[in-house]
Amino acid sequence: MGAIYEKIIRPFLFRLESERAHEVAVHSMVFLGRIAPACRMLEALGRLSPRSFRPVEAFGLRFPNAVGLAAGFDKNACAWPAASALGFGHVEIGTVTALAQPGNPRPRVFRYPAQEAVINRMGFNNQGSEAVAARLTGHPRPGHRRIPLGINLGKSKVADIEKASEDYLASFGRLADHADYVVLNVSSPNTPGLRQLQDASRLRELLSAITHANLDRTLTAGKARVPILLKISPDLGFSQIDEVLAVISDYRLDGVIATNTTLARPGAFSRVSETGGLSGAPLRRRSTEIVGYLSRSTGGRLPIIGVGGITDVTSAAEKLDAGATLVQVYTGMIYRGPFFGATLARGLSDRQRR
Repeated sequence: MGAIYEKIIRPFLFRLESERAHEVAVHSMVFLGRIAPACRMLEALGRLSPRSFRPVEAFGLRFPNAVGLAAGFDKNACAWPAASALGFGHVEIGTVTALAQPGNPRPRVFRYPAQEAVINRMGFNNQGSEAVAARLTGHPRPGHRRIPLGINLGKSKVADIEKASEDYLASFGRLADHADYVVLNVSSPNTPGLRQLQDASRLRELLSAITHANLDRTLTAGKARVPILLKISPDLGFSQIDEVLAVISDYRLDGVIATNTTLARPGAFSRVSETGGLSGAPLRRRSTEIVGYLSRSTGGRLPIIGVGGITDVTSAAEKLDAGATLVQVYTGMIYRGPFFGATLARGLSDRQRR
């Protein structure tokens, strides 16, 4: 399937404007998700043998394999039911904001095939947490899905940074019941001021609000506590990461996602003028470096989802070897095709067996 994608499907998609190609991919996945027999058949064909691969246990959840579809692909919870059919062991939707918003002006996504990279300045375009919650109603609940579903939350662009906690709380209140885990995205470079939430004082305020709301759900409504993860930037220095880890420890977060896209422009990108976050192969080394630093700093006790620059089994294995518990892909799927997750899962399984 990979060869067919690279020789036939990818050339067609790459003739389209980048965001239009993304929309075609999302609509195709939505269509697949509506054909349950086809999904179950594809899932069965791609399922790993229990003898060759042990499911992954992390933050109280069970993942059939270590490879997930990262946030950014399915922003509005339309396509995720087909993720398991494509071989993914989990899927993360979003980023979702409290208010619906169109995002930044188009064009806002740019492919760089020679470097297997993408620059995007989407700006959290999504239909808002109320609409996403309504769409998830009626689907299987957490703990009853084929694979875990994460929900990635961000700040609405119009929300003042001083009111960020209230904005995240609005989304959390609407979506926590639908999530197997929740991610607080404080690291996208495409929402003005958002990365200020990685500063210790602002992060402490946000985590205090969300963790208390999570506790209230269990004490007053008798609902299960939902795991909370934080997604961080690759542009943080190690001293800044230490401050983030101290706050995470104080509020006993369940894990970290490392990393988001970067504002750095390494190598050939020093001559690229497009603004936005860079993802793909150029991010590989830095994201793996941060995964390793997080793992060493926490003694391997904090679950880490490694993201950034995964283009093959070797680069995925690097993240796991550095200390990641799980990995996620998105840009790699643009260049490798819809079954890239299954290819990685199988390759990692073979590697584990050896």
